[in-house]
Formats: sequence, structure tokens, C-alpha cells
Amino acid sequence: MTFQRLARRSLQTRLALAYAAGFYAAGLFVLALVAVPLANIDAAIPKGRPSARAITQTGPGISLPQLLAGSAVALIVLIPVALALGWFVAGRFLRPLRAITATARIISSEDLHRRLDLGEPADELTELGHTLDDLFARLQASFDAQRHFVANASHELRTPLAGLRTLLEVALADPDADADALRTACQEALALGEHQERLVEALLTLATSDRGVARWDIFDLARVVEGVLATRRGPATEAGVDLVEHLTPAATAGDARLIESLVANLIDNAIRHNHADGHVKITTQASGTQAVLTVTNSGPVIPDGQIQRLFHPFQKLAPDRNGRHRGYGLGLAIVNAVTQAHHATLTTSARPEGGLSITVRFAHRISSDRP
Repeated sequence: MTFQRLARRSLQTRLALAYAAGFYAAGLFVLALVAVPLANIDAAIPKGRPSARAITQTGPGISLPQLLAGSAVALIVLIPVALALGWFVAGRFLRPLRAITATARIISSEDLHRRLDLGEPADELTELGHTLDDLFARLQASFDAQRHFVANASHELRTPLAGLRTLLEVALADPDADADALRTACQEALALGEHQERLVEALLTLATSDRGVARWDIFDLARVVEGVLATRRGPATEAGVDLVEHLTPAATAGDARLIESLVANLIDNAIRHNHADGHVKITTQASGTQAVLTVTNSGPVIPDGQIQRLFHPFQKLAPDRNGRHRGYGLGLAIVNAVTQAHHATLTTSARPEGGLSITVRFAHRISSDRP
């Protein structure tokens, strides 16, 4: 039991004992420094009425037993003094740490909006407090984003399910429904199911991108873009959008499936948010130590202040119009997640005549510090 209590001693107790030992050692050193010379002093005592400068006899100074007894008393008195000073100094040093612990416990369990806000003096504990404040701010932003994402995902998933249920209830409630009406209802139900399937697939892609890249392979970015373009020419023609490509070899490293998803979402977004007789220009090139992908499209004018918002999940520049499906608001969020997972650089600018220009810069090869 005694050993467990000693093992569980508080940090203040350990620091107090360390400080007390230091104070006590300093006291021993001072006593030794003063007592040793005093033990060898011979005090001069005049005899009779000598002249002021005449010394006729010498006598002993402080006796050694008196010196040892006084030193022992001083050392005994020094023990509680050293312990008290050690406890006081340790408490002063640990006061900011106690405040950090208490506030962090409240923040983690009750309120993520609170901060430590440590002031002076500027020392290591204050720097730790500032670091924890930054961590709490990031945690709060992460929790808020997660709650917002879950709420939006629930809404997006509930909408096609509600439509599907309504469609089936109407079809079943019609006693005069013939085979053609039921076939039409089934086709609409399949369309709603496909819509939900694409949404779930987009959510899974976003979640996979947020986890990071587990395997790094070297491949040609231009070939990935060629494969995506081969499947997008038909939808682009139907939308009246012209695809223009300037692809040159650009070796990069990463997860080829995630990069393909990034390219597909960039091109789909450029086609979807365009206008008739519009265009989408896709280029790949090697620039120094980077592989660069640029997708530029025509379309509506986008205010500069709205660009960053579009890279968050379920954010749309404008609501669906004319019954045309304009996406789930996940395309650019997936692009942003894949870019961050590959430690790439994403640059976006609004074109004055309308549309966006998005550039992603990937590293040529796998660096030594990547998995």
C-alpha cells in the first residue's frame, strides 16, 4: 500500500521534494563553507593595558562542539523550511497546468466553444495552452462539419426514399392501373433507385478520400484523363458542351482510383454547370517536379466569395432549375478531399466571362516520408 501511494504521488509532491533537496543541499554547502573556516579561527585577546597595536596573548575562538551543535540545529530547522519553499515553488509553477487540465476537462465534456486563453508570462506552459486552443478550435470545426454533413446526407438520402414510397403508394392505390401504368411506375422507381445509388457511391468516395492514401503507385496522369474523357463525350454532346483536350505525359504518384474519381468529378462538374454551346478544356502537363491538371469551363459568372464554399459537401451555387438534375453538391468536395489526401495543391479562380478554372498540382514521385 505504501509503495502504491508513493507511485501515485502528485507531480507537485515530486517537484516539492526535488526543490527541497536542492534547497537543503544549498544549505549544507553554505554551512560547510562558513563553519569550516570558523573552526580554525583564533581570536586575539589583549592582556593588561597594551598599546592599541600590541597583542600579547591569543585565546581559542568558537569551540568545535558549539559549532557542530549550532550546525545540527540549523540543518534540522532547514528541513521544514526547504519543504515549505519547495511546495510553494512547485505550486506556483503547476498553477497554469492545473488551469489547463480543469478547462480541458470541461471543454472535452461540456462545451467545445470554451478556450484556455492563457496570458502572461509567456513560457512553455503558455505555449502549450495556445497549442491546445488551436486544437480545440480544429476539433470544434470538425464536429460542426460532421454534424452538418450528417444532417445534409440524411436529407439527401431521405428525399429519393420519400419519392419512391410516394410513387409506389400511388401506383398501388389506383384500382384501375394497367400494365403500362405499373411499368411506368417501376421505371420511375428504378430512376429514383439509381439516383440514390449514385449518391451513396459519391458519399463512399468522399469517405475513402478523407481516410487518406494507403498505397502509392506511379502512373501517367494523361492516361487517366483519357480514360475518363472516353466515358464523358456522350453526356457532353447531349448537353451541347464541347470537350477540348491538350494532354501531354505527366507522371505522378498516388492512388489511381482516387485520382480517376477526382478527374471524373472535375469534368462532370464542368459539363453540368455549363450552358449550351459551352466548352470544357482539359490539359495535363509536367511542370518542374509536378504533374499539373487544369480543367477550365464556360458557364455562369461565379462571385469570388462563393468559390471556397463550393468545395464543402452539399454546397450548390444555385438550386436545380427546370427539373434538371444538377448534382448532389459533392463533386468539388470529393476533388478537395482527394487533393488533400495526395498532398497536392488546388487552385481555383472564377473566369470573368463565366465558369471556373481549376488546377491541381501533384508531385512527380513518392517522397520518402510518405507511406
